[in-house]
Amino acid sequence: MKKKINSKFMLISAIAIIVMAICAMVLFYDILKKQIFDDLKANAHVISMMKPEDLPDEINYNLNKDGLRITLINEDGTVIYDSMEDESKMENHRERPEIVSALAAGEGRAMRKSTTSTKHTFYYAMRTDDGKVLRIGKDSNSIYSLIIKMVYLTLSVGFCVFVLCTVLAHRLTKRLVAPIEKMADNIVLLEENDVYDEMKPFVATIKQQHVDILKHSQMRQEFTANVSHELKTPLTAISGYAELIASGMTSGEDTIHFATEIHKSAERLQYLINDIIKLSELDSDDTKIEFETLDLHEMALNCQAMMEIPAEKNEVTVEVQGDSAEIRGNRNLIDELIYNLCSNAVRYNKKGGKVTIMTGTENGYPMLTVKDTGIGIPKEAQKRVFERFYRVDKSRSKSTGGTGLGLAIVKHIVAQHEAQISLESEEGAGTEIKVTFLK
Repeated sequence: MKKKINSKFMLISAIAIIVMAICAMVLFYDILKKQIFDDLKANAHVISMMKPEDLPDEINYNLNKDGLRITLINEDGTVIYDSMEDESKMENHRERPEIVSALAAGEGRAMRKSTTSTKHTFYYAMRTDDGKVLRIGKDSNSIYSLIIKMVYLTLSVGFCVFVLCTVLAHRLTKRLVAPIEKMADNIVLLEENDVYDEMKPFVATIKQQHVDILKHSQMRQEFTANVSHELKTPLTAISGYAELIASGMTSGEDTIHFATEIHKSAERLQYLINDIIKLSELDSDDTKIEFETLDLHEMALNCQAMMEIPAEKNEVTVEVQGDSAEIRGNRNLIDELIYNLCSNAVRYNKKGGKVTIMTGTENGYPMLTVKDTGIGIPKEAQKRVFERFYRVDKSRSKSTGGTGLGLAIVKHIVAQHEAQISLESEEGAGTEIKVTFLK
């Protein structure tokens, strides 16, 4: 990444320097060209005040040395005088552009290769009072030497600027990439002050995603460990009892007892596997949930009928109160939600206790509440009861047949229906769980 950024910076710098050098050279040439013609014009006006052919040899020598050439031309184009060449051998100048312009407009300018000196020359011509044309020329060799010096200077400055840009680009790239490198090293420990303001939302999002990934990874590891442990316990019991029966060392009563224990362990395995499958389905994003209009009160009555036998077994009374409350939900999931809440309320209740299922509307939203008079939940454990396999009292949970997944399933179903769940509990006085459906 650094190499790409550095190369881009260097390429941009090189292009910018080249473009600036070309623009500077073009501008310099235009200014120089204008200055030369202005100087030739000034010289022409001075020389026009005297006769060119009468100029002393010393002046002509100095003019020639400076690259200046004086030519006097008749109206018909014949050359009367030339400071560098023999005028008698020179061709007619009537059609030269600067002569044509001077005869027509009083002055003319041109730049071309001279046929006599074979050099590129700047020409300025002016018409004198007697109708003749005075032309001043200047060789371009001295001008080109100046331009070449300018090119060398421009290239030198450009090279220095390019080197400076390369150094600055390297430092800037290093500073630019530094926060990203810190993110790569350990994004969790990266402080927001260490990155640019424009990157803070991006860094915050990546950090949160990273934390979520770590959290989910830890949850999966814990889930796998818990599942292995939960499956191992009943499987060990089944294997042990079955081995005793198979060995023929048990009497009739022992065989019946061991078979009963095997049946209990198998049922526990079945409940556990069913709950794991249900959680897996709820976790899957591909699961399509179909919603329909449901009556919470009607579904609560159905749950009451289902819980009749477990409630009698635990000597608990299940009662339904409230009014009709319609929601948009999935029938199987809402049945599962009510059943798990009621099952927990019955399982962790006291002998002679009571479970109350209430339905209705609160603040305009359909509401379901399951309240029991059971053992309650300690305050320090209330935040964790919706975690998978979490049990407040592990020994009691196993004796009552709980898998530790019921409330985790409830939490997922609530999330699937975009509802809210709240829990109020007091140890020894019972628990109340309320689900409010916001849609």
